[in-house]
Amino acid sequence: MSRVRVYMACSLDGFIAGPNDDLDWLHADRKAPGDLPAHPDALRFEPFLAELGAMLMGRTTYDVVRKMGFWPYGSLPVLVATRRPIENAPSTVRAVSGPVETLIEEARAVAEGRDVYLDGGDLVRQALNAGCVDEITATIVPVLLGSGTRLFDGLVASTNLQFVGNHAYEGGMVQLRARVVR
Repeated sequence: MSRVRVYMACSLDGFIAGPNDDLDWLHADRKAPGDLPAHPDALRFEPFLAELGAMLMGRTTYDVVRKMGFWPYGSLPVLVATRRPIENAPSTVRAVSGPVETLIEEARAVAEGRDVYLDGGDLVRQALNAGCVDEITATIVPVLLGSGTRLFDGLVASTNLQFVGNHAYEGGMVQLRARVVR
């Protein structure tokens, strides 16, 4: 059975976005120590994408990604959890709505046995609360934001994890990979 996997970056104090969904702290074009590498391969994103059959993303995350000016997911089928229409979307994108458990099952069907990538703070929290997440990869960026959107706010219960991998990057980032223990 396919796994439901989360792959996100967060600040050391646990924020995935600053105030007003600000992501400037993530951009590779900053000129300070600890910046994200310019190439996604440096964060093992391309190998991660190669293991996926589909992606389920929240609407806010979709809107942020579309503003980046390029579509980083190639031909990967992407389901966007939203109640609003999506205009001018890539051909691989379609809108879906319903309970998170139903959306994940729909993404698994699209993935045809391959893994499902779950992205978006609210969607990740809903999936964790529903017990639907199998693995979390978090890249910790060496910055303290102090406020914004926290990745794990709103969890209704604790979730036990087992670390299964880690990697320290030049510039100070640390990537942790954990399996959800059931």
